[in-house]
Amino acid sequence: MSIPELPLGSTNKTIPCLGFGTATSSFSGSDATKEAVIQAIKLGYRHFDTSAVYQTEKFIGEAITEALSRGLIDSRDELFITSKLWPSDAHREHVLPAIQNTLNNLGLEYLDLYLIHWPVALKEPGKHVFPFDKKDLLPMDFKSVWEAMEECQRLGLTKSIGVSNFSCKKLENLLAGAKIPPAVNQVEMSPGWQQKKLREFCAQKGIVITAYSPLGAKGTAWGTNRVMDNEVLREIANAKGKTVAQICLRWVHEQGVSCVVKSFNKNRMKENRDIYDWRLSLEELKKISEIPQQKMYDALDFTHEEGPYKSPQEFWDGEI
Repeated sequence: MSIPELPLGSTNKTIPCLGFGTATSSFSGSDATKEAVIQAIKLGYRHFDTSAVYQTEKFIGEAITEALSRGLIDSRDELFITSKLWPSDAHREHVLPAIQNTLNNLGLEYLDLYLIHWPVALKEPGKHVFPFDKKDLLPMDFKSVWEAMEECQRLGLTKSIGVSNFSCKKLENLLAGAKIPPAVNQVEMSPGWQQKKLREFCAQKGIVITAYSPLGAKGTAWGTNRVMDNEVLREIANAKGKTVAQICLRWVHEQGVSCVVKSFNKNRMKENRDIYDWRLSLEELKKISEIPQQKMYDALDFTHEEGPYKSPQEFWDGEI
């Protein structure tokens, strides 16, 4: 069964509803990343999500080259590739070099989607590390950085542009001066953090939400067990003969958003994809809507007493 797609704004472009994430807890790529991407292509995945900081761009590029040579896909155009601008490059004059470096790493002529990774800047352009020295945090000049992102799209280096981890307020600020509105806002979203206000705002503005960590990123330094261990989700999964992960991903899909999920395990990769020939009932959706809400990642790494954001409340503009 093929993965459905969502339209991107007023364009004729679409984004697959399910994407394959490549961020590991250590933010490092390897041949295991390459093999996982090849396996995912075999299983029907077409959206692959990376970032300069993940250190996986090179391995995704190698996987695409091999998939083409083996006939797993007929053309690079069959794939949807997303990468992201790390805060160290979030300065007007460094955006174009950053996307060109990403394209060189991937061995591609264009991206399908290029995102501003976080609404903040860092000193030392080209330094893609996490964690970083919080004393290096700087305010981002949204207007000039977005103008450079728009130039990337006009030059054909990316088909669409967007943002990640932006609140409603930050999106409003960006939209006020944008000639090309962001196509996507990639944010944390799961049954444990449902983002109702942001989803409504983005729907009004024609911005597609892509949910990251839809399973709660259990087992990672920034993740939580609250989603996969939730009793409500477990009961629904048992009743339907599905896994908790499938219930989470189906719930995300039924909210009208896309998502990226990461697993290098072949069986889980197949399981995560098999969510499109069944539905959640109204009663099940109601139960999920009543799950207590708690944000998983508070962005403390991006706050500092001398930085542009002093607290998580300030970073998220109270949407926490």
